[in-house]
Amino acid sequence: MAKGIPDLVVEARAGTGKGAARQARRDGMVPGIVYGGGEDPQPIQIPFNILLTKLRAGRFLATLFNLKIEGQEDVRVICRNVQRDVVKDLPTHLDLMRLKRTSKIALFIPVEVVGEDVSPGLKKGGVLSLVRPEVELVVTASDIPDSITIDVSEIEIGENVSISSVTLPEGSKTTIDRDFVIANIQAPSGLKSADDEDEDGEEGAEDAAPEAEAEGGEE
Repeated sequence: MAKGIPDLVVEARAGTGKGAARQARRDGMVPGIVYGGGEDPQPIQIPFNILLTKLRAGRFLATLFNLKIEGQEDVRVICRNVQRDVVKDLPTHLDLMRLKRTSKIALFIPVEVVGEDVSPGLKKGGVLSLVRPEVELVVTASDIPDSITIDVSEIEIGENVSISSVTLPEGSKTTIDRDFVIANIQAPSGLKSADDEDEDGEEGAEDAAPEAEAEGGEE
């Protein structure tokens, strides 16, 4: 399960409305709101540079945070929206939703691969391709896994690892009902090229045979 939930340190924002939001931006902050959890909405603001760094690091909208506001109890939140400037594509506002420990949320969970050192397909020169480096799961807020594990120890070239072969963390499920491929082992590019050339050669020989027969008939 998750080793630790990262902190998201913000400030309580005095005042609401466009005027207060503009003032926050002039002060180098990004205004936002925290809502849900059976409590009143809480206006907040976060330093622009800190938010931008977190956004550029990736997975911001798929990460559960421990929200810290001075003078208030910590609460778990997930970002549900980041508004951006239409021209500069920079953050101008964010919406955070409070979560209870029992809340169910959809998050993208990283895929961890084991068995690469003994995989027969990889030993033959095959190439592992992660079709889905992350899988979206519905999980409980208090029990978020660090990753899901796929085993390629018995996978040959041309074979797949699908979600149906994966043991999911207890209490979680995929957001997609069908069985889908997570990874596969492909033939190395050199082998593919050789196979393609062989097929072209066979086709050429077959095409040439009727021509030879036709020429022989004319004599």
